[in-house]
Amino acid sequence: MSNETIYSLKNVTKSFGELTAVNDISLDIRRGEIFGIIGMSGAGKSTLVRTLNGLESVSSGKVEFEGKDLAGLSEKELNSLRHSIAMIFQNFNLLSQKTVLDNVVLPLKISGKDKAEQKQKALEMLKVVGLESKAKAYPRQLSGGQKQRVAIARALTMDPKVLLCDEATSALDPKITEDILKLLKSINETLGITIVIITHEMRVIEKICDRVGIIDEGRLVETGPVSEVFTNPKTDIAKRLIFADRDEAFPVDEEFRGKKIARIVFDGTTSTEPIVCRLTKETGLTVSILGANTRSVGGIGYGQMIIELPKDRTEEERITEFFVKNGVKVTEVSDNG
Repeated sequence: MSNETIYSLKNVTKSFGELTAVNDISLDIRRGEIFGIIGMSGAGKSTLVRTLNGLESVSSGKVEFEGKDLAGLSEKELNSLRHSIAMIFQNFNLLSQKTVLDNVVLPLKISGKDKAEQKQKALEMLKVVGLESKAKAYPRQLSGGQKQRVAIARALTMDPKVLLCDEATSALDPKITEDILKLLKSINETLGITIVIITHEMRVIEKICDRVGIIDEGRLVETGPVSEVFTNPKTDIAKRLIFADRDEAFPVDEEFRGKKIARIVFDGTTSTEPIVCRLTKETGLTVSILGANTRSVGGIGYGQMIIELPKDRTEEERITEFFVKNGVKVTEVSDNG
């Protein structure tokens, strides 16, 4: 990943009548990175991604791709630029009456490539996604994961510089989602394609993204490296998204009213240490563990716990100081007192 900017969004706003879907967003996306855009349903993230290839014109502000303002391009120039920006969707968008090979060939056919070249390129891309043996199959004969692989192969036929993924794994089960994310990571690393992932699932962002932008009610409220946002979320929406995938591991709700609750995060170097045992042994203080799990963030293992802190302020400060001194980040989740 380079520091060169491939996308630059400057005060981008998109309104539909009185509804403002995207509100004054400024953002740079770097060439070769995997950038995640996450938000709750209706936050405006899908509208934002559609401005990146000109499918939605902006109401105000600028979307620049490789230094070119999309709004200043003619229709012919915009269509040409779209060859550099491929897109995949949640519902795959395959033609059911055509074979896998015919689906993948489609963009090449539209662009007027030679027939022999079309077939060769399509088979090459099917090999990239591991489906060369399914060339003569029809979509109805494929699993959901295989259908998405076909959609990815089709998107790659025009040698794009950017791949936009709009909720591309939302219809897939967790195991298939993991396989598709591994494929996208491999494509990013081997082909150097910039990938922008739109999702409402933090586990997708954590798995492969380098940086993330969090959208809330049309605004970009937080951005940064994924590991930084995960370990030290600054906004309420970031905290909600991180805990959305907790599988009930962190039961921070009404039953804990009156208790001071904190989240502690261990990075890859400290996640295997018995830190809570050490706390008791070295300070004589104890904490109640309300929930715990481990996560892989950018390929690095992180552990996290929700603990109840003592009501005594001095003891609380000693516990926090101990964790921080030992490389463990502490963030307050709630104080229901």
